[in-house]
Order: sequence, then structure tokens, then C-alpha cells
Amino acid sequence: MSLKKVVVIGPESTGKSSLCAELAEHFSAKWCPEYAREHLTVHGKAYSYDDLLTIAQKQLAQEDRFTNEALNNDQELLFIDTDMYVMKVWCEYVFQKCHHYILEQITQRQYDLYLLCDTDLPWVQDELREYPADGPRKELFQIYKDLLINQSIPFVIINGNYQERLQEAIEAVEQLQGQLV
Repeated sequence: MSLKKVVVIGPESTGKSSLCAELAEHFSAKWCPEYAREHLTVHGKAYSYDDLLTIAQKQLAQEDRFTNEALNNDQELLFIDTDMYVMKVWCEYVFQKCHHYILEQITQRQYDLYLLCDTDLPWVQDELREYPADGPRKELFQIYKDLLINQSIPFVIINGNYQERLQEAIEAVEQLQGQLV
């Protein structure tokens, strides 16, 4: 049995972390949280371009740790909240450039499915979030969608209320499992 990695991405306040936790619970699997929240909580909301490289490196170290744990425990699935596409978009959206390391990791990392969370959930205020307006959120969603369209890994757009999102995501993961059995 091989480990299947499902990445959940999308703009801020689209339910990514909640969806990862719910999917992990539903499938009796593990999920790798987004490291950026931990970093910004400890170091403050002001960040530099170089901080994004540090966040990316620690995100990948955390992902590797969760991957190894899942493999050691014969897990079938690992849900990942955020990947290097998110870091690429973040770098380019804020600083108009991206670290070469992040771009290299995008080409080297292997995933099995992306779940792209749409912006149709209401914005929830959070001290770490930056883009509450609909315009930037929709723009960021389109950037993620364009990235996913132009790569070979399957993706599913997840929308609706929290329960509808969970059901859509469960169905997408079950379809992945069915294709790979």
C-alpha cells in the first residue's frame, strides 16, 4: 500500500484547515497543518521576503515529518494544508518575485490530488489574515486555479457551505482511492 497525499489550498478564510481536520477524522488519517500560522503567531504578522523562504522550508520539513509518520504507521492517506504553490503565490502576490528554492520544490514534490477551496464562505476575521475584501480573495482563487490547470495532478474545486465542502472533498478522495486501488 502506498501513501496518497491530498493537498488543500486556496485563499485565506476558505476553510482549508477545518477541511483537512475533518477529512483526516473521516478517513482515520493524519493531516499536516500550515506552518505559516505558527511562524506568524510566534514572530508577528510583519514578515519579509526572506521570512517566506524560512516558512517554506519549515512547511516542507513538517510535511516530511508527517509523511514519514504516515508511512511508518501504514497510513493510506495524508492531508496537507498548504504546499509550495501557496508559497509561490504568496511570494509573488506580496513581493512580485519567488525564491528559487520554492520553485524547485514545486517540481520535485509529488502529490496525488489537490482540493482547491473557493471563496464562497464568508470571511472570518483572524489576526493573521491580510485580505478580507472579495476582490483580492477572488483574484487569489483564480491564480491558484490557473496554477492547477497548468499542472498534471488532478484537482477538484471545493465550494458550498462547510458540510457541502466536506462531502465534495470526501467524494473526491474516495474517487482517488478507487482509481488507485
